[in-house]
Amino acid sequence: MRIAVLTVSDTRAEADDRSGDTLVQRLGDAGHVLAARAIVRDDRGAIAAQLRAWVADPEVDVVISTGGTGLTGRDVTVEAHRDVYEKEIDAFGTVFTMVSMQKIGTSAVQSRATGGVAGGTYLFALPGSTGACKDAWDEILGYQLDYRHMPCNFVEIFPRLDEHRRRK
Repeated sequence: MRIAVLTVSDTRAEADDRSGDTLVQRLGDAGHVLAARAIVRDDRGAIAAQLRAWVADPEVDVVISTGGTGLTGRDVTVEAHRDVYEKEIDAFGTVFTMVSMQKIGTSAVQSRATGGVAGGTYLFALPGSTGACKDAWDEILGYQLDYRHMPCNFVEIFPRLDEHRRRK
């Protein structure tokens, strides 16, 4: 899969983007291709614009963002993702919470991790912590983005994500 990594932060630069680095390393180790990488400030419109640009890019199959999924006033990544989604993958947030509960207990309720689909592209919003990015990749995305994972995975249905747009 060709995966774009988006870091949402007012303070990070590529030199100190540990969560973005973690995702890039893990996707590469799994045999995926880094299609693009960017850092965008905590601004709903700017985040949504970057997501839409990558959804429109035929060289991007998956977008994973990190940061801005919390509860503070500046945390608008989830809202930006939902502005772009055609369909939300409701269970992604639920499964992420289950994974997080094993690591951080009830503090998991503070995350609003989400996933969805738009324009035949998968989009996932992860918390900004390196640990959360590791957990999401190691326990969910690493499996779902592997065509060998059974009984089912995101890769096998990828060609059908935009079938409603094709001519009949």
